[in-house]
Amino acid sequence: MICRMCKDTKLVKFLDLGFTPPADRFLRKDQMREPETYYPLEVMLCMNCGLAQLSYVVSPEILYRHDYPYESSLTATGRQHWSEFASTVTKRLELGSDDLVVDIGSNVGTLLESFRSNGTKVLGVEPASNIVRIADKKGIETLNEFFSPELAEFVFRQKGRVSVITATNVFAHVDDLDSVMEGVKILTDASGVFVVEAPYFCNLVKDLEYDTIYHEHLSYLSILPMISFFDRFGMEIFDIEERDIHGGSIRVYVSFQGKMPVSPAVQKFVTREKNMGIHTLDVLKEFAQKVEVNRQELIWLLRKLKREGKKIAGVSAPAKGMTLLNYSRIGKDTIDFITEKSTLKIGRFTPGTHIPVFPDQKLIDEMPDYALLLAWNFSHEIMENLGDYVSKGGKFIIPIPEPHIV
Repeated sequence: MICRMCKDTKLVKFLDLGFTPPADRFLRKDQMREPETYYPLEVMLCMNCGLAQLSYVVSPEILYRHDYPYESSLTATGRQHWSEFASTVTKRLELGSDDLVVDIGSNVGTLLESFRSNGTKVLGVEPASNIVRIADKKGIETLNEFFSPELAEFVFRQKGRVSVITATNVFAHVDDLDSVMEGVKILTDASGVFVVEAPYFCNLVKDLEYDTIYHEHLSYLSILPMISFFDRFGMEIFDIEERDIHGGSIRVYVSFQGKMPVSPAVQKFVTREKNMGIHTLDVLKEFAQKVEVNRQELIWLLRKLKREGKKIAGVSAPAKGMTLLNYSRIGKDTIDFITEKSTLKIGRFTPGTHIPVFPDQKLIDEMPDYALLLAWNFSHEIMENLGDYVSKGGKFIIPIPEPHIV
């Protein structure tokens, strides 16, 4: 195994979450008797550049190409975030009607809708055919492909140079990052900007967000490894912003070297990472021990409630929740059902644990004593939306960073 950023071969395992099926492979009823494939979920540290990354790569064709159940526009918090993203980038880079924004992994086009509202031209690139159909209905032109140098050449011939390329919650999903950067260099001119946004590894370690580890998330991004990675392509990080979305994310602005003034924020992030020690085995092994304690505490709490005769459901079925359920071996004997807003998941069964997924209304109709809130990163919005459940005496269990009842 080699590091996908620096190509060094010295990688050391610091966390093992066992074998799990892909977190977004929700099963239809007719698939329940079919065998499921489980893959190792181990996280390694590159001892050369410091990148944390999975040991095993599941084919993106398996993960994304067909029947992908994630929509980026389901929460008001998410929609507000994408609106702010487009507005901030448009103003900062002074984009206008002649500028084209390309979004890699554009999903249903929510971010591009916001860029279009800000007056730019837009183009999406998305491999999941079912998701592309939703984007097309919104009028967002979307290429049903994986991003590659060949696709970049095609877009360049059709559209010309691109002012901004965005990769939100997708850069960390890609195994061949060199290929992505070759495509970025083909599409952007000397003044072009590449904007990457992803959950920040510092927050994952600090707040014990281990459930955000799953097979789609191949890399756990921090600034120090990214600096040396972009340098290989004649590019540099010129600014970094933090956002609260997804448990704490970083928005990283990248340009060709010397084209933009470098913000002091870049060095501040590097200093923070060194002070936290997130690229050292001692810190990461301590993190792994805390993960095991969290699992034991959550299992203990749920078993205690079941012994008391309490009924427990789950609320929301994000990919992170599937890591939590499978790692903790929480199944139908503990969780009666899970409720969701996403029509792409309702009527299906969770990967590995096979818990049925229903609309949110079932929580109100059934009134279980407790609801395990799996999308804890949207907990405030979800609990507000389910105010009827609370007013009737229902209580929520928040699993991260420590299991507690609300």
